Amino acid sequence: MAKDTTKLSIIKHGARLVHAKGYNNTGLSDILRSAGVPKGSFYFYFKNKDDFGLAIIDHYWEFIAGMGETYLGDTSKPPLERLSNFIDAYQDLFEKMRLRCGCPIGNLMQEMSDLSDAFREKIDAIYSNMKALLQQCLAEAQERGDISVDIDPARTAQFILNSWEGAIMHMKLVKDNEPLKVFKQMIFERILKKGI
Repeated sequence: MAKDTTKLSIIKHGARLVHAKGYNNTGLSDILRSAGVPKGSFYFYFKNKDDFGLAIIDHYWEFIAGMGETYLGDTSKPPLERLSNFIDAYQDLFEKMRLRCGCPIGNLMQEMSDLSDAFREKIDAIYSNMKALLQQCLAEAQERGDISVDIDPARTAQFILNSWEGAIMHMKLVKDNEPLKVFKQMIFERILKKGI
């Protein structure tokens, strides 16, 4: 039990540091110091830094999946309201982080996709899972008649996800939430607006 607790502590502290500084700018000594774990203990829990990196991607996915379940999976609300609440919840999180750090999966996608096939493949799987969550919500909206039958839920989910990641990057650049507001406005008032 203690081993699992220590490993989880390393993952949580390390994930926070990687989110703030990037994977390659985060040293093992920083992670272990933050987690309060003695140097040399790291290899008891992970084969190497990349093994740790893949574990933090899983950690990020657990958070994203939880957000998806909380907001997109709340079937007591109509699908487009759920999507709106999901976006708003993330915007609130970014504002609490003072519009810094951005999306941890998006950051790792940018930093590691050309450097590691293992990272790229794991991040791609998460990106596909994120797309599937959005696609399901859009398909439900279409079944209810809330969006046009001409909209392809899969392609639209891909577009929304790609646009969302771009808006987050722009938010980090300008340190302003305006890109997120523009993203949401375009999605709901143009892309998903029935009859357009």
